[in-house]
Amino acid sequence: MTLYSLAQAEWAGPCFLFVILAAAVYFVGAWVVGRIAEASRVKAQARLDVIQAERRKIEGEKNRLLEMAKEIEVGRLTVEQQIRDKRDALATQNSRDRQAILALAEEQKKQNDQDKQTVLTLAKEKSQGFPWLAEAYSEYFLLQQLKEAEALETKKHPAVRSAERIREIARDRRVVEQKLRVVQGIIAYWLELFPFLEDWLGDDVDEELLRRLLSKNIEVPFKDVPDFGEDPVRIMLNRLSDDEYRKLSTSDRNQRALDAWRARPKTKWQIGREYERYIGYLCENRGYNVYYQGILEGYDDLGRDLVARKSDETLIIQCKCWSRHKRIHEKHVNQLFGTSVEYMLDHPEDRLFPVFYTSTELTDRARRFATHVRVQVQEGFPLKEHPCIKCNISRATGERIYHLPFDQQYDTTQIEPNRGECYVETVAEAEALGFRRAWRWHGEDANAE
Repeated sequence: MTLYSLAQAEWAGPCFLFVILAAAVYFVGAWVVGRIAEASRVKAQARLDVIQAERRKIEGEKNRLLEMAKEIEVGRLTVEQQIRDKRDALATQNSRDRQAILALAEEQKKQNDQDKQTVLTLAKEKSQGFPWLAEAYSEYFLLQQLKEAEALETKKHPAVRSAERIREIARDRRVVEQKLRVVQGIIAYWLELFPFLEDWLGDDVDEELLRRLLSKNIEVPFKDVPDFGEDPVRIMLNRLSDDEYRKLSTSDRNQRALDAWRARPKTKWQIGREYERYIGYLCENRGYNVYYQGILEGYDDLGRDLVARKSDETLIIQCKCWSRHKRIHEKHVNQLFGTSVEYMLDHPEDRLFPVFYTSTELTDRARRFATHVRVQVQEGFPLKEHPCIKCNISRATGERIYHLPFDQQYDTTQIEPNRGECYVETVAEAEALGFRRAWRWHGEDANAE
């Protein structure tokens, strides 16, 4: 046996076994790979099924959203159509309303023209006297309101009570209107005769205030009414209704009235009076007893607006609150000097000092006159805000009473600081000091201070 044959014989068995083992390994590996591949396929198929199901769900949602979009579009078109319909309807209604308003305006214009013509016709009869004209005015307005009452009774749903109430108001208004026209006619007549009275009256007359005053004694002619009995506070607050007025406390009423008095426009005469009061206030604070002669005596003041006395010293004061562009001339200085000389002759025991207060300036010549006749001059002395409630202590009873600037006894009341009297700015301050408001305005039957 050769060496080669021996080698073949020794290796034949192991090689066979190796081949068998390799084949087994191959087949096992192929089986495992097949199983893994099958599992991956199954898993992939399952994932594909999930994706397809999700896609079908998305498709369904898409279709639902498309349906909703269609519904929304249909709704939008419907709303737009409704808006167009309503707009057309409103345009039609507005056109009708405009026509109705124009017709009503035309009717009102005709009525106003008739009213105007009626008033003009009445005015032409003015020469027959104020009372006759006033009665005609009142009769005219009475007829107008009686027409309103008749309309209320004859309308589709009659308002009988309202109609009767209008008739009552119309009858009362007839009397008040008649008295009002008489008053207005007399005011106009006196202004025509004496134009300078306009400085006292102002630019206009508060017609509502006149009505309120004249309705106090409605059946009595105004000339026969001795005292209207109207609290000046109520007059100052005449814009408030009676209910609004009653709801206010007494302190609130008084303070509101004072605020209204301060805020209202002032006539030239009122400004002049306030200037005199301001200068008097300054003198009283310096210990003088002040008599407001210009306010209390009017044209009989002899050119002395204020007479201020302290011990044996007397100031005769003239006040001029004029516009800055106006000037005080020598005639005004001479008037003060002349009236001071007259006062000196009547009161030789007094040390007399004439003083001229003005918000403007003197001419050069007027200054020289003032220096020569020894008249003290306070130029460029403006009217300033100052406490204007007078707190007075009665010498007879010791009562502590405060006076507002529009109260009856305001200008006759003198303030003496050394007796505990004073000026304050607000009602609250006066009441905190124990003062009550004066009562004198209430009329003949009321208690006086």
